[in-house]
Amino acid sequence: MNVEFLPAADEELNEAAAYYEERVPGLGEDLLVEAELGRDLLSLQPNLGVKLDSIHRRLPLRRFPFGLIFRVDPDAVRIVAFAHNRRRPGYWRSRTR
Repeated sequence: MNVEFLPAADEELNEAAAYYEERVPGLGEDLLVEAELGRDLLSLQPNLGVKLDSIHRRLPLRRFPFGLIFRVDPDAVRIVAFAHNRRRPGYWRSRTR
């Protein structure tokens, strides 16, 4: 199944990667690789992760305190947020595109 990031989620991922890269060279790239692995996994098994509500799920990253918040639409898996595990819970709920 096709997996796509909403623009806001893609921006969150890139900002987090830049933050980590600034602190430790190579760590931002590691974050991007781990997020890509999560995306690839969702393309194969779109019902993974923890159910958050009737349409959203969360796939946590293993090494970083972030998760991919996504929904499964008929045509694609849409990642609506790249969210920190403990900051601003639920801020992404109003995102549709």
